[in-house]
Amino acid sequence: MAHLIRNVSLLLFTEECIEEYFDDMNFFHVGCFKLALSKFLGLGIIGGSLLVKIPQIVKILRSKSVEGINVFSVLLDLFAMTAMVSYSFISGFPFSSWGDGVFLGMQTLAIAVLVMHFSGNTFQATAFLAAYLAVFFAATSGLTPVNILWGCQAMNIPIVLASKLMQAYTNYSNGNTGQLSAITAFMLLFGSLTRIFTSIQETGDITMIIMYMCSSISNAIIVAQILYYWNVDAKNKDGTKKNQ
Repeated sequence: MAHLIRNVSLLLFTEECIEEYFDDMNFFHVGCFKLALSKFLGLGIIGGSLLVKIPQIVKILRSKSVEGINVFSVLLDLFAMTAMVSYSFISGFPFSSWGDGVFLGMQTLAIAVLVMHFSGNTFQATAFLAAYLAVFFAATSGLTPVNILWGCQAMNIPIVLASKLMQAYTNYSNGNTGQLSAITAFMLLFGSLTRIFTSIQETGDITMIIMYMCSSISNAIIVAQILYYWNVDAKNKDGTKKNQ
């Protein structure tokens, strides 16, 4: 039983921290506490990532509309997540530090395909899906040199900013946030903020840390727009009722 508990503990703690906690009974070790907290947060984000963009997907399917969704922004998001997952996997980083990217990437891929489909480009959507799967396999199978993956990861910093700012500009131009989901936007903001801490603790990779900082800033802009246009729409409806 003790051996089983120790093996399960390895999912959250390093061998050194297991010795600190279970052998030396040193429960106030700061370094191990930070690492354990990072693991818990990382696993929590991975769990949450299973549903983050589902509200967005459901909203598109129900309305059969992709109004207000910038396809280039979605594609840039997909590139950023694919580069991050591929680079992290090949680099051997702990799954808890990047696993959410797998599920977010799958959901972003679904959104990209739906945007193309409901824009009347079903053949393009099918071809894009096949091409993406081929590229993802090449990036994660060891066929792609790690320095190229690092370069793609470094490109994520301007790409993450560009993708969100393009969506923010689309929102501004339309005067509303269209089919964007508020739940998805808030969860993405929370996830990117938390990932700053987990990346510092578990990878120490400066490009990933900066990427998540940029992602947090850009996600905050989208959230601010959703709140702003939500209030504007509510006031307009209120004013219309009073005029009636």
